[in-house]
Amino acid sequence: MELLPRSPAEFGSARYWDRFFRQRGQRPFEWYGAFPELCPVLHKYVRPRDKVLVVGCGNSELSEQMYDVGMCEDIVNIDISEAVIRQMQERSGSKRPRMSYLLMDMLQMDFPDAHFQVVLDKGTLDALLTDEEEATLAKVDQMFAEISRVLQVGGRYLCVSLAQAHVLKKAVEYFSQEGWVVRVHQVASPGDKQQFVLPVFVYVMTKFRKIPGSAPQILEICPEEQDKPMRVESAERLVAAVKDRQHYALLCSQLGKTPCREQVSLDLCDKESGKPRYTLNVVDSPSVKPSRDNRFAIFIIPQGRETEWLFGTEEGRRQLASSAGFGRLVTVALHREQHYEGMAGIQAELSGKVMELAPPGLPARQQVPFLSVGGDIGVRTVRHRDTSPLSGDYVVEDVKGEGTSYFRRLIFLRNRNVVQSEARLLAPTPLPGQKKRRKDKKKPSPAEPPAAIDKSYLCCEHHKAMVAGLCLLGGPDPLPASLAVLVVGLGGGSLPLFVHDYFSQAHVAVVEIDPSMLEVATRWFGFSQGDRMQVHISDGLDYVAKLAAEAPAQYEAIMFDVDSKDLTVGMSCPPPAFVEKPFLQKVKTILKPEGVFVLNLVCRDARLKESVLATLRDVFPLLYTRRIEGEVNEILFCQPSPAGRRDPTELGARARALEGALREPGRPWDSSYVLADMLQAVKIL
Repeated sequence: MELLPRSPAEFGSARYWDRFFRQRGQRPFEWYGAFPELCPVLHKYVRPRDKVLVVGCGNSELSEQMYDVGMCEDIVNIDISEAVIRQMQERSGSKRPRMSYLLMDMLQMDFPDAHFQVVLDKGTLDALLTDEEEATLAKVDQMFAEISRVLQVGGRYLCVSLAQAHVLKKAVEYFSQEGWVVRVHQVASPGDKQQFVLPVFVYVMTKFRKIPGSAPQILEICPEEQDKPMRVESAERLVAAVKDRQHYALLCSQLGKTPCREQVSLDLCDKESGKPRYTLNVVDSPSVKPSRDNRFAIFIIPQGRETEWLFGTEEGRRQLASSAGFGRLVTVALHREQHYEGMAGIQAELSGKVMELAPPGLPARQQVPFLSVGGDIGVRTVRHRDTSPLSGDYVVEDVKGEGTSYFRRLIFLRNRNVVQSEARLLAPTPLPGQKKRRKDKKKPSPAEPPAAIDKSYLCCEHHKAMVAGLCLLGGPDPLPASLAVLVVGLGGGSLPLFVHDYFSQAHVAVVEIDPSMLEVATRWFGFSQGDRMQVHISDGLDYVAKLAAEAPAQYEAIMFDVDSKDLTVGMSCPPPAFVEKPFLQKVKTILKPEGVFVLNLVCRDARLKESVLATLRDVFPLLYTRRIEGEVNEILFCQPSPAGRRDPTELGARARALEGALREPGRPWDSSYVLADMLQAVKIL
């Protein structure tokens, strides 16, 4: 039986609808949005004494159900199909004496002005606005003008719609320009998610007298999970907010039908501020044999640990899901701008939402476990927050690591899942006779002086490898008599600090383009300048170029640990200009013949990386590489002369000798830091 129109234009044809309803017979036809789902929204805007007009009523049961539950009885239904009006008059008959059905075109209604308090439209606008042709838009303008005419001031036009972008945009722009208040409600999803993928929305347009001039638009959205509307600043933002919810509904529908081959990531935002509160990653493990108890689990990542390889990378999350033994694992990262009321509070907040991401076949009442490391949500204290003209917004925060360890981190918020600098904090040592802090005593506030920095500990594996590269320096003595080091990129200062403190003969020059970073390193990371440590606020490109022209061959070691501000390039460290051939030749010029140039390379673009390596080989005859396990970082050790080539055995011996010289009695040393281990995986390119 052919019930669909040959062309969208037929949706406006009375002849089409007569044929449609004759063929369908007495069975009610609901485009979308059954009464149980619509009822909570309609109750807010339809009062028992209101006079209600339903345009394009069809043979939907909506009016009858509103009448029967006592929501409203004074209801007038109109439609252009004579067949359906006759059918509905017979169906309702004397059972609903105050409700009427009239044959009428909503584009030319016979009602007097300001006759109704409510106009209800369930799918009619969607059926009419099938395209954006001039003739179609003219009909829609006529429809809106007639609705406006028959509504009283303070009356509501309620439009049930699937909210296609062009339909919503047209309605919002028309009525907001008329000075009406526009609010969009998302209707709660029905229990049967197989029936409709896209969610249903109700536009609520409240009529106000038009104020001359440019009155501010009032545009709001009410997601299904909350009653309080959220204000948006423009029609475009309202359309975008609706589109986000449509995409989420489609995603949930797909996740509920089939396993996901690729990891899915989404943000859940705070109701009040609209800022991200949780970041969820959905990870399926095909290798896990499903049973009743291992289908689905939620893993709460402790605060401050979302940057770790296990939680912050796709490969790490796959390993986590597999080792946890669940077919589908949803990892949940907590955002630093938000406050959380412990694991129980997070579980209560997320339990309903995460079930929308459940795998296919999960029983409706299945208990889903919430997992974490050590059963808590971790500790994160923001110590400092500021904005740099060069680096953008950044924070300094203290986070709890494994066991009793605490770390201080510098995070650039433009890339919030990457730790820019990190240092371990020393546990406070009570003074003689001083009592320990009581457990119930108030925690220190971020305004208190920072805890002491453990300068003997290099948190970053790539920094450990960069320091180990000093074993490549020539001479029989593992500790050279003099050591001039240039470090480009300060960050928190842990790399130049370690070189300064452990190589007593070293004179370290640091080049940093951002003066804010010098302030951060000094105030929060224990950095200080002195006779053997000087910071130069300058662009590294300019500084090296000037040295190459004025004072060549003066450094035993040059280290580049500088990030790129351009996130569109597939290389986040260093900026591309730092690995162009003319500049690398200047680096070689200021390096002594027996010296070493150490570069921290972070490049996800395979072609770009190969190009960088080729350029480095052109400039430096001897090139070693060291991959950092579990990270994108690759440390490159470049030397200007092939005569300095050393085999792995010799490198290991020099590393052990250097470590022995650095481990002076009474000087703290991280026992996990073995220089020889750092050089075991070094390869010559």
